[in-house]
Amino acid sequence: MNSTSSGEQLFQECAGHVRSLLPALLELERQAAIFRLPALADQEWFQLLRQKLIPQLGEQAFLVTAVVGGTNIGKSVIFNHLAGGRASATSPLASGTRHPTCLVPENFLKTHQLKDVFPDFELVPWTDASLALEETDSNRLYWRISKELPESLLILDTPDIDSDARINWVRADAVRRSADVLIAVLTQQKYNDAAVREFFRRAGDEGRAVIVIFNQVLLPEDEPYWPVWLETFCRETGLQPESVYLAPADRRAAEELRLPFFERSHACCRADGADQRSPDPQLPVNPAAHLARLRFPEIRMQTLKGSLRELCHPQRGLAGWLRELRTASNDLGTAATRLTTEGLIQIRHWPAPANSVIVTFLRKWWQQQQTGWARSINTAYNALGKTLLWPLQAAGKAIRGDTPAPMEDYREREWAAVLNAVEEVFERLQWMSESGNDIIHRRLEQLLEGDARNRLITTLRTRHAQIQFEDELESVVADQMSELQLSRPDLFKMYRQLNNVSAAVRPVTSIVLFSLGFGPAGDLVAPLLGHAAASAVVHVAADVAGGATAAIAGEAAVSTVAGSGSGLLQAWFHQLQTAFSARRAAWLSDQLHRELLGTLPDELQGAVTLQDSPACKLVQQHLMRLESLI
Repeated sequence: MNSTSSGEQLFQECAGHVRSLLPALLELERQAAIFRLPALADQEWFQLLRQKLIPQLGEQAFLVTAVVGGTNIGKSVIFNHLAGGRASATSPLASGTRHPTCLVPENFLKTHQLKDVFPDFELVPWTDASLALEETDSNRLYWRISKELPESLLILDTPDIDSDARINWVRADAVRRSADVLIAVLTQQKYNDAAVREFFRRAGDEGRAVIVIFNQVLLPEDEPYWPVWLETFCRETGLQPESVYLAPADRRAAEELRLPFFERSHACCRADGADQRSPDPQLPVNPAAHLARLRFPEIRMQTLKGSLRELCHPQRGLAGWLRELRTASNDLGTAATRLTTEGLIQIRHWPAPANSVIVTFLRKWWQQQQTGWARSINTAYNALGKTLLWPLQAAGKAIRGDTPAPMEDYREREWAAVLNAVEEVFERLQWMSESGNDIIHRRLEQLLEGDARNRLITTLRTRHAQIQFEDELESVVADQMSELQLSRPDLFKMYRQLNNVSAAVRPVTSIVLFSLGFGPAGDLVAPLLGHAAASAVVHVAADVAGGATAAIAGEAAVSTVAGSGSGLLQAWFHQLQTAFSARRAAWLSDQLHRELLGTLPDELQGAVTLQDSPACKLVQQHLMRLESLI
């Protein structure tokens, strides 16, 4: 198998990877938006992927040749001589050509789509040479069929690579990426400018073949100087031209398309050029004929490989961009870990309902479970207890005056805890914004701007007023009793026995649970001392960033009394209080998620784990395969 066939097979395999790489890259960029990495559209390697590799890998061999150079050096004159007619307008003014003009072989469009070759241009059929001089914001490319061109050769005239109009650079760069061969038009004044050097240095990195034409040369006076110009140009750009030509300074001959070209040989040129003969320095030649003799397959292979190498370059290619992504992800992960582990809400005194209220709902739950004689006796007992306690409750009310109902009292105490929590959340967000990762800083600034605090408090106040705390507590009691029955059947059995015994035993149960305000004794004590004295407070840690909420209530008490008998009951009662407080704190956490943090926690989590996402893994797989192929 010859090298050309082997190269075509290589490019066919590469073509599949680059076509699959593009959508994976775009998806990865979308997911990585929070990092604000350099945009893919601004990356040279990405533009090569779009403008060169995807359109041309796997296609039938053709060469794109572009006439390029600095301002007002006669590029369009050279292009018209190659075209054999006035295909592009010439102007004595700088920056004359603003849109590229392309000559297309007669049968080229039968097998290729011109839009695929030049994806970033609006293709406009050529009708007048002056169209390329028009100033427009759109990137146009004017094209027309040329019967004189070889069937696989496209030739373009391009905007200046060093003009004051930045849009000209963008258009010229887009043509450079699509091209295989660049005809570098240079002059004594424009062979070593910074913009010219940078343009052709990139072309060399990307493996472009280059033909040098020194235009507007004074012959024979400049004969000793062009080799110096060429050596400087090649040294500064790293290029080895295919060949070099001199075009004399003759305006009339240029306008009449009869400008002579003289080929020269030099050690800077490639040793394997298309024509190995020594040129006659006095005999004019036809550069268009030289283009027809170019090594089409070899040059195409050279330029495609050059573009692939730039795509896979470890520093300035895709690998470098992925490295930036990994670094940003790791930095964000460190900051996000702090945000998670330190938590946003640390509430030391989250209120719990009065013990007597919890006892009321416990009794209600048991009454719904009891049947027969036990239900009758306990119902009568409860009625008797209320009758006996009424005078004491009335006396307590006379002493204290009107007090809010127990759950309304809890509502106000919880709202105070909510306000404290919101204040602390904003303080911690401000601290994290000022001392954290730049990404978190930018996102938190958005959350903290304006009257965000007042808007949040107003929303929370409205929703908090709508909560039915009795329903909440009843639901928690039912859940906890079901859990107790499943996890601690022994304790549940003991509790059931205590509630099913005769009325004579009920006072004993009350004494066992007196310290908790559980039973008739609690009904007596709570009204006299006030609801707060018979209520617990719970330490709540709500990790808003991670959505986790934990409530730790009375752990010390639980550990000291949870041995057996009454201690087990007391410990379980503490756990019931804890469950209710955790549920209420989870409500606040959820509200903060929705009304304050929004999608930030999900964004942070997704960004931190982005390196393990399917899109990132797919991009890495394609990159590794392309690296192995080239």
